Amino acid sequence: MIPLGYFIIVGLILFLLGLYTCLTRINAIGILIGIELILNAAGLNFVAFAHARGNDTDGHVMTLFIIILAAAEAVVALAVLLGIYRRFGAIDTSKTVTLKE
Repeated sequence: MIPLGYFIIVGLILFLLGLYTCLTRINAIGILIGIELILNAAGLNFVAFAHARGNDTDGHVMTLFIIILAAAEAVVALAVLLGIYRRFGAIDTSKTVTLKE
């Protein structure tokens, strides 16, 4: 059996990679990928702690909700990005700083 600490370390690495991606990317798709990494890190930690508690189903249910939330978030974000691309011709966050136009 793999110790719980390994799962926590992998979850932390995923979270930090997602945070780094969100903070350094100018492209909105890159930021969306970073958010997905952060949500996957949370899901991994929920499952790891549920397994450590003795196969408790609460962590698995929360992970299922995280997956559903990530899918809905991706659909809404891509729809918004499509509208931004049609309006501004780019999806770089540096070019779409004004909402007035």
